[in-house]
Amino acid sequence: MTGEFQQQQGQQPNMPLSNNHGGHELFDVHEVLSSMIGALNQCVLLRDKIQDPELLSIMDRQYAFMLDEYNITVEAYKTGHDPKHPTRSYNMQTDNDFTYGITPGEPKKPMQSANEIDDSIIAGFMLAMHKAGAKGKTAAALETCNPVLRRVLQDSVPNCVEMAYEVSIYQNKKGNYQVPQLSPTDMQAMLNMYGQGQMAKNMPN
Repeated sequence: MTGEFQQQQGQQPNMPLSNNHGGHELFDVHEVLSSMIGALNQCVLLRDKIQDPELLSIMDRQYAFMLDEYNITVEAYKTGHDPKHPTRSYNMQTDNDFTYGITPGEPKKPMQSANEIDDSIIAGFMLAMHKAGAKGKTAAALETCNPVLRRVLQDSVPNCVEMAYEVSIYQNKKGNYQVPQLSPTDMQAMLNMYGQGQMAKNMPN
């Protein structure tokens, strides 16, 4: 573990927070910040190509939120101290209703020309960047020794999940994110596979 490695190297336990970073932590957060820049840049490049006002509204709200979150992450990364404000919570402005089932259609395939880009492809980019953000920030938080930076990263993960969820609902409504379901019998069988646990006899209440 990173902390054990630092102790073996004789690191002082009371060193300033700004220097309280492990090697894995710096490398992993470097990747996170680079990915956040890539996601923000992608929004800038794609925004003017959006046709649907609803998707444009989603991107604008998510971009502003992501930019603020990037800035406080950089601040925590560089200083090791609390940023100017805590990590905020992203609140999507849509319902959470999914349409279930698969409707056959044209197979998806890579573009052959930049002229093919449309709202469904842009929404796909947005969903992918939020999923990547959730995975990258989770992995980095698990390697982060600095308590402030770790908290900023871990608090950011639910926001990536929420933004991905918002985009997936939009895609589902447009027929571009289809959700298959099991048969009612198989679904009930899966739901009934698990029961409530009881406290083990050798564990204290």
